[in-house]
Amino acid sequence: MIEINKTAIGIAAGLAGTLFIGYCIYFDNKRRSEPDYKKKVRDRRRRNRKVGSAKQGMPNLNDHEAIERYFLQEIQLGETLIARGDFESGVEHLANAIVVCGQPARLLQVLQSSLPAQVFAMLIIKMQEFGNRATESSDGLVSGPRSSQNETSSNILETSGNGAIDDLE
Repeated sequence: MIEINKTAIGIAAGLAGTLFIGYCIYFDNKRRSEPDYKKKVRDRRRRNRKVGSAKQGMPNLNDHEAIERYFLQEIQLGETLIARGDFESGVEHLANAIVVCGQPARLLQVLQSSLPAQVFAMLIIKMQEFGNRATESSDGLVSGPRSSQNETSSNILETSGNGAIDDLE
């Protein structure tokens, strides 16, 4: 059998590491020397800032599992806060859950039967505020499946004098 010397292995590993680091430095230098590099970095940072400031904690709307985790977390947190008597914060979390919910009308029916009337009225008011903010921020440029959801949520948020929902779907 051929015995490989430990020093030979160490030298080979050191040489491979040095080559890898040299490769990384070369391509990083090449990337940074591009004429558009600084412009691309500024644009990406600007985009990230806009997305981050839009809604803190909102999940990626294209990731179904993230939406589901967020939905369950917000429902649980909302229920806990309402049980403790912190109705405003609890309603805020329940409203966040409704915003990402696939069937907001059914969720509102369940919440209407399980929440006290005053808390449910606060929730409806909060949902109307969300709807108003969404229409103001979109400036009429709503596209895709979100537009039908906005129409549905505007129908959902029509309430009668006693706080019941007139139009669920």
